[in-house]
Amino acid sequence: MRYLFAVIDNQTNSGTREETVAIDAFNDKIAASGQRLMAAGLVAPRDAKVFDNRGDQALVSDGPINQTNEYMSGFWIIDAATDTLAHELAAEASKACNRRIEVRRFL
Repeated sequence: MRYLFAVIDNQTNSGTREETVAIDAFNDKIAASGQRLMAAGLVAPRDAKVFDNRGDQALVSDGPINQTNEYMSGFWIIDAATDTLAHELAAEASKACNRRIEVRRFL
């Protein structure tokens, strides 16, 4: 099964050198096991664009869709055999990046 691990943060580019080393080690581990399908960081919400083409014309607005103090600053897409394994990996990811992780299974 595939899972999205959303990294929840309240600032952009806030990672320390120690966190970067721990994240790299976690990435190496899950890449070697074939569990990491993709991982990436994201730009700050202020640099986002929101597109809405549900009406008669496409609307584009600057900034995030929701104004909040916390946002997704990065993510992993993981392949894990069970929810239990995914949750164990999420706990490791949270420890590595020193951020909260929201886990969502793909449909």
